Amino acid sequence: MQRPLAERMRPTSLEGYVGQEHLTGPEGILRRALEKGAHLPSFILWGPPGTGKTTLATIIAHQLERPFLSLNAVHSGVKDIR
Repeated sequence: MQRPLAERMRPTSLEGYVGQEHLTGPEGILRRALEKGAHLPSFILWGPPGTGKTTLATIIAHQLERPFLSLNAVHSGVKDIR
């Protein structure tokens, strides 16, 4: 089964990520933390659909070499989380 187009076109690094320059730009706090390999505390990415939340989370997980599991609240329930 082929992945959806949006998933295939998703950037895989901050260089390809557009937006949130204050976080991801050359002097952005998130970019600097990722480049140093720093431990990131838990945080919530909030916003309307299509604004890059999942993309940013995927980039962070990839950069820090951490597993990434995505759940959609519309299609998932408590049973899936457990």
